[in-house]
Amino acid sequence: MDWRDHITSDKEILGGKPVIKGTRLSVEFLLDLFASGWTETRILENYPNLKKEDLQALFSYAREIVKDDFLFELPPLK
Repeated sequence: MDWRDHITSDKEILGGKPVIKGTRLSVEFLLDLFASGWTETRILENYPNLKKEDLQALFSYAREIVKDDFLFELPPLK
């Protein structure tokens, strides 16, 4: 999957944050929903203009972001 088919960035929309094409739903917002425990089914029910492929693109995009140069050292858990 090429996430570029589903995700775009435009400085006129949400200050340039990456969003799902044709929406104002940011990648950050949707990933936050998943991190908060929302399921794919729940997201699709609450945002019917999204497609399953849009959500798959989120993870493809996230994978690419953390793949090489964007890794951060995580502090140990206390």
